[in-house]
This record gives sequence, C-alpha cells and structure tokens, in this order.
Amino acid sequence: MSAEGALAVTDLRKVYMDRREEVAAVDGVSFEVPEGRFYTLLGPSGCGKTTTLRCIAGLERPNQGQIVVDRQTVWAERPRTFVPPHKRNIGMVFQSYAIWPHMTVFENVAFPLRVGAGRTSKAEMKQLVEEALATVQLAGYEGRMATQLSGGQQQRLALARALVRRPRLLLLDEPLSNLDAKLREELRTELRNLQRRLGITTLYVTHDQVEALSMSNTIAVMAQGKIVQESGPRTIYQRPASRFVANFVGGTNFVDATVGEVAPDGSRLEAPFGVVVAACPDGVRRDETVTLAIRPENIRLHANPTTGRNVFAGTVDSVTFLGEYLDCRVRVGPSLLFTREHPTSPLRAGDPVHVELPVELCAVLTEEHGVTSAGSLVDESELAGAAAALSA
Repeated sequence: MSAEGALAVTDLRKVYMDRREEVAAVDGVSFEVPEGRFYTLLGPSGCGKTTTLRCIAGLERPNQGQIVVDRQTVWAERPRTFVPPHKRNIGMVFQSYAIWPHMTVFENVAFPLRVGAGRTSKAEMKQLVEEALATVQLAGYEGRMATQLSGGQQQRLALARALVRRPRLLLLDEPLSNLDAKLREELRTELRNLQRRLGITTLYVTHDQVEALSMSNTIAVMAQGKIVQESGPRTIYQRPASRFVANFVGGTNFVDATVGEVAPDGSRLEAPFGVVVAACPDGVRRDETVTLAIRPENIRLHANPTTGRNVFAGTVDSVTFLGEYLDCRVRVGPSLLFTREHPTSPLRAGDPVHVELPVELCAVLTEEHGVTSAGSLVDESELAGAAAALSA
C-alpha cells in the first residue's frame, strides 16, 4: 500500500455455497483508494460490489486476500487476521439507513459513541453530535424522533451517525436508492460537496451510472465478481474497455464492422451502411472483425446534405418525447441507430436526414486488442484535462 493510500484491497475473494457448489461473489478483486478520494464500485445487481463493501466493513469474512484500512491490516488470509468492525475506524451508511425508530435524532447519532471502544464524556458527546448534525444541515433537530424525519432528512441522519466518530474511511451502500428522483439529484450534489469539504476517503457502491459519473474520482465497473474496468468517469464513458461497460454505462449504438484499411489518420471500417473512419486499438489488422460503438448523444443529424467524413443518408424511423430530449431512431441502410435530440427539434417519423458519426467520438472495441488506443484521433490532453476538472 502506498504511503498516502487510505484503503487497499488485494486479491479479495468471497465464496458462498449454493447447493453444494461454490459461487464466487467476489473473485480476485484488487484496488486502492488514495487519501481523500471518492471511489465508486459500479455494476448491476449480483456483480459483487456490495459483498466487497461488506468485507471491507467487517460484516463478511473473505475466503482469500488482504484488506488494509488506514495502514492497518484488518483482514488477511496469512497470517490469519481479522479486526472486528467497530475497531476498523470506518463509518457506514446502509441502503435502508438502519435508523433506530425508537430513538431521537440525537440518540441515533450518539449511538456509535456510546458503544464504541473509547469512553466519551457527556460534554464531548454533545459537542460531537451537534457538529455532525450541523455538517449535514440537521442542526436543531436533536430532540425530534427519527421517524418524524423526511426521507432526505433520514439519509442525512444516517450520514451524521457515520461521521460522528470522525472515521478515516466512509462506506456508502447505495444510500440514495430509496429516494425520489428529484431529491436523489439534490442529495447527490450535497453528498459530493460534503465529501470534498471534509476530505474524507469514501467508497461508494451503486448501480446508478449517473451517480457514479457525477460523484467519483475513480470508477471501478464490476461484473461477475471482477473489476472489468477502472478509470476516471470521462474515460469510462467515452472509452469503455468492453461491450459490457459500454452497454452498462449509458446507452450505446453497436455496429459490427470489418477493418478494411489501417491508417494513422483513422482506419476504414466496412460497416453495413458504408465505410466508417475511426481510430482502432493498437495491433488491429486488416480484415479483423471489430465493434464500432458510438453514444446516441454523439450522433449528429442534419436536415440538409452536408460534407465530411462519416456522413450517411438515413430516414427517421420513430421519435419519442422524453421531456429532456427526443429519443430518435434513425434507419441507416440495414442498421437502426438511436440518437438524442433537443426536445424542440421538429423531427418527425419518415423525415429524410443525413447522419454524421464524428470520427473523434467513435470508439472501436475488440476482444483481443481492447478499446480505441490512447494514441487515437482524440486529443488526449484535452480529455485528461476535462476528466481532471470533472473529478476535482
């Protein structure tokens, strides 16, 4: 573990028995979270992200690997080491919040101090609880029963309880999933701003790609107990390492193609509707089969003929109004591509259009060589700068 690292997980494996068969919920997961960073485990239900979190919290005992929290080994296979949860210097917010309904707000927040290893005086306890409640904007609610709070306030209460002991590591298990969409959006911003202000190292678990992309410094996408890609939000979205990542993290158009020519200014791919110019991963050769991936918001529709590379004639197949944007299905040759257009667009089903696939926004996926390389037509310095700004 590096000197500045707050959490290090190495070769973690957790196995369950299912009808006398071993099922690896977590299968060789390794990652490190530097001090003060926001790290997210993102993936569908059953991918192992919550099991990983529970192993770090001490609520599950792994079968293999090592977990280090704040430079202390809290779990190791050899020599056998297990530090109980209350001695791991962590705070945790559960998906259900786990609020004590028979306690007041003050008593809920004070609970970790009462049962903790060290003794806390009444005066110090009062000060710590008041500070925690003020941090999450619940000052003045100390005497209210927990069940009298709204959903958003209960989420803040659970967060205050997790922060009251001033932990070195904060674990969040889908804490916003029980809230309505508008409140979820508001608290997402509040939570990220709070984490930045406190500088607390945070491990966040979610299946919501918007939460992961908007809040994280680093995202680890999980599938079948493994991390399949780990990177910054912008790279995860714009340069997915596999078809699974591209499909899970936002909608994507996939087009099977054959490499016709490999060139430094963009390879020529023979797609069902014509020749597409796109940057291929290093090592791709002529006649290889690849997958062209392009996000719906990156496809540009033109009502009038336009010149340039990757422009094809098409016809609008359907238009669905979704409030913030129009979901448009456009038929280009034998392929059906979906795009997202401004809600005021006059497009109607049956309209002829010219479809532009911007060269710099086309990703090429291959099983053998991975995704479009860093030496592609995209200005990687601009990409890195944008990612840093997003993650700052």
